[in-house]
Amino acid sequence: MNWRHNVMVGLFVAGTAWLGCHVIALALALPYSDPEFLRREGDKRSIRTEEISAQRGVIRDRWGEPLAVSTPAYNVFVDPSVKVPDEDRWAELAALTGLRVTDLPGRFADRDRRYVLLKRRVSWEEMQQIKAVKIAGVNFGTVYRRYYPAGEVSAHVVGASGFVEAASEEVGREGAEVSFDDHLRASAGRKLVLRDRRGENVRVLRYLASPRVGKDLTLSIDLRLQYVAYRELKSAVAGHDAVAGTAVILDVETGDILALVNAPSYNPNGGIPAGARGVRNIAVTDKIEPGSTAKVFAALAGLETGRYSPDSMFDTAPGYIMVRGKTVKDPLNYGDLSLRGVLAKSSQVGIIKLALDLERDAVYKTLLRAGFGEPVGSGLPREYSGRLSPEGLRSDLVRINFAYGYGFNGSALQLARAYLTLARSGNKPPVSIVRSDGPVVGEQVFDPQLARTVVEMLEAVTESGGTAHGAAVPGYRIAGKTGTARALTDGKYDDKKHVALFAGIAPLTDPKLVTVIVIWHPSRGLSGGGAVAAPVYARIAERSLRLLGIPGDAPPPMTATTLAVADAGRNPT
Repeated sequence: MNWRHNVMVGLFVAGTAWLGCHVIALALALPYSDPEFLRREGDKRSIRTEEISAQRGVIRDRWGEPLAVSTPAYNVFVDPSVKVPDEDRWAELAALTGLRVTDLPGRFADRDRRYVLLKRRVSWEEMQQIKAVKIAGVNFGTVYRRYYPAGEVSAHVVGASGFVEAASEEVGREGAEVSFDDHLRASAGRKLVLRDRRGENVRVLRYLASPRVGKDLTLSIDLRLQYVAYRELKSAVAGHDAVAGTAVILDVETGDILALVNAPSYNPNGGIPAGARGVRNIAVTDKIEPGSTAKVFAALAGLETGRYSPDSMFDTAPGYIMVRGKTVKDPLNYGDLSLRGVLAKSSQVGIIKLALDLERDAVYKTLLRAGFGEPVGSGLPREYSGRLSPEGLRSDLVRINFAYGYGFNGSALQLARAYLTLARSGNKPPVSIVRSDGPVVGEQVFDPQLARTVVEMLEAVTESGGTAHGAAVPGYRIAGKTGTARALTDGKYDDKKHVALFAGIAPLTDPKLVTVIVIWHPSRGLSGGGAVAAPVYARIAERSLRLLGIPGDAPPPMTATTLAVADAGRNPT
């Protein structure tokens, strides 16, 4: 027993001596060999480089209403080099952060790591819930996340942004957020901080790089009109059991896009749903054949020859016409119609007779000057520039197709720009999603008087007997044109699927607004532009005109009292 005791005592004494010598060596030798050693070792455990988050630029409507703002959020993280939560609380931590318990050992295995993200961009309420649990080692960092106050109403204009892990910053993904990303984007700064043993910041030692805040952006849209248009469009799409719909409102004076909505839409506050319906901005990306809304440009081509006037007559009997073996019909036998009547009744026979009497490329050139086949340049991403080709103009069928809106295509925004050109007396302006400072100078592409004449002819379309009497707005004179285009399915026209359109200008006396309505594939009974799209236009236009304080230009309706007064004036006693 004694020799064992002596061995144990000897080992203890030897170990104590070695430890003492080591301590002395550290105390005496290190300051001379490497004076910075202990400081570096301490810095590794207490000094960190942190990002200084910066806010992405605010997006506002033309009146300053916020459409996209950056709000404070919090990243939940752990610093394994300082402290890792106790294993008996990992299940609780996983439940709070939405992780799997089996993922945590791998995340915390490397104790040299200084930042392990558990959950990104939680709200203040979520952060407080996690804090209340008091799990040692869990930290929070302030960042920003995008919030869209108007939600689905402005989603296709404003778009959405997303966080890019590799770049450690938020970038635009859709809409104005991506088109003007360089303008809106913020860059984070960096700072050197001193932390205590619990991983909490004690003080800032040095600022390494200053954060750069993104610049604000003012869009052209009026959020009031945006709400009105979206509400009416969404109701119409649901009521007609349609696939989709779009509405565009343009300011005649500036070319600004005052409203642009699509249904269905999506809520960008929930992120961008992959592959979901409603994400694509169909007003600018999807092609449509304008159908009978293009007849106004064929009529303008006729006026430009000097051989036709609004009162020029066309014999449309017996209600159909044969062209190169193809029969084209009117709904009824309208008999003799003036050019104004051809537009009011949307007569295929009348517009075909006009087109065949014009130069081969007359209608094509008019459509080209109106802006079909060229980009609008609105500032919204993925604009469809349309297709308008002179190929085949030797064929009568191609020429008549152009005259009544087939054989070429464009977007709803392109169609709106074409009608905007007419409303501006033949002056084609730039169309923008960014607010203009005032009136813009465009390109004069049509004779001003002829453009005004053709717009005045379109008033008959919305009057009694026209194809769009449902587009009438009390107190205002409305010029407009309906369109009903057959949809293409597998490269062939489908007689059971239609696109209903209406393009309107108001008020006629002094045009202020151009509005285009497109309803894709209405399937509940009616499918024509006059029955489906025109009433949507009327509801949107009436509310928009009154919200903007645009005075009416139509004479008041004759009541029994006014008729009696007028009678008395004509027959004094």
